[in-house]
Amino acid sequence: MSATRSAAPTPWAWIPTLYFAQGIPYVVVMTLSVIMYKNMGVNNTDIALYTSWLYLPWVIKPLWSPLIELFSTKRVWIVALQFAVGASLACVALTIPGPGYFKMTLAVFWLMAFASASHDIAADGFYMLALPEHSQAAFVGVRSTFYRLANIGGQGGLVYLAGELQERTGSMQTAWTIVFWVLTALFVAMALYHWLVLPKPAADVRGAGHTKLADLVGDFFKVFAEFFKRPGILVILGFLLLYRFPEAQLLKLATPFLLDKTELGGLGLSTKAVGIAYGTVGLTALTLGGLLGGWIISRVGLKRALWPLILLMHVPNAVFVLLAMAQPQDVVIVSTALAVEQFGYGLGFTAYLMYMILVSDGLHKTAHYAICTGFMALGMMLPGMWSGWLQQQLGYLPFFVWVLVATIPSFAVAALIKVPDGFGKKTAP
Repeated sequence: MSATRSAAPTPWAWIPTLYFAQGIPYVVVMTLSVIMYKNMGVNNTDIALYTSWLYLPWVIKPLWSPLIELFSTKRVWIVALQFAVGASLACVALTIPGPGYFKMTLAVFWLMAFASASHDIAADGFYMLALPEHSQAAFVGVRSTFYRLANIGGQGGLVYLAGELQERTGSMQTAWTIVFWVLTALFVAMALYHWLVLPKPAADVRGAGHTKLADLVGDFFKVFAEFFKRPGILVILGFLLLYRFPEAQLLKLATPFLLDKTELGGLGLSTKAVGIAYGTVGLTALTLGGLLGGWIISRVGLKRALWPLILLMHVPNAVFVLLAMAQPQDVVIVSTALAVEQFGYGLGFTAYLMYMILVSDGLHKTAHYAICTGFMALGMMLPGMWSGWLQQQLGYLPFFVWVLVATIPSFAVAALIKVPDGFGKKTAP
């Protein structure tokens, strides 16, 4: 149990806001950037290629995670990085109206992505230091819920706000500039709040047990070596990289498809409608699917649940084929279709997370889990880079058919992995 330097505030005072703050920059970099660029006339090839590169900080974050331990406390890192994200959001707002906005905002998003990935390391480490082990388990659901709420607020509320402002001002640039100033104010306020409210665990000290850089570097490479010496490591890496292969391509083109005019093969929805259909209804269904998937695994174990969850994740991708064929204009119909797809994705993603926990189990489970998340991000980054070009060559309908074909590698690697009987199943107390 972690002692504290002073009377600590209740975890309810900081865990919800900390993980809400963790979710906001990720959704800004990965989703809001795509919608903003689409609104401002950037083509799908450039959107998919350049925004996919923004995954890179999450791919390589295990490489600099020791620096978080070495140079300061995690509390200091959290507050400093939140101010850095706030400054980045302000820079985006300042550069949107300029002539070279695409290059300038991409550069700022790149810096924001590094700050956000570093914040993830500090926040997750702080969580484990500031809470006793039994409380960590109790607040896992709270972490996940508020991270999801950040996604819903970003993809839903902020996208709707951008659409409303565009209708009122007549300018998409002005609309997105205001949105990013709102985000700046929010993030600066959260940084100030966490500066005042975050507890000061006695265990949260500079160096965290390492006195020499050489020792830290040696331990760092030892941890990496142990991960890659695991039996069946090639199958493990194949699963981590290919399980989300179809989703990585679909994700980058989903919002452009919803926004593009019908004559281009899209649905021609307004930005406000996309905020409702994809950002609010879709993400709510995703969250519910994730909760149900976790419950299923806890009841029957990962081994028995694996194939049903994989099928429920990939088969609903056919929804986009149907949408591309019918091109419905009714927001209710589109929202329902997206809810089905996102609910299935939420179910299947829980299997992926549980497998990463299985692979990470051992002495260095925290570091090995970080390595797994790096490969997960790489598996999203690489297919996403070419997806925009491929869609522009094929058109939306053939592209979504290809996404269904692209599920084959996912099924193939799933057939090769080994899961112990009963893993993930809740045992009676």
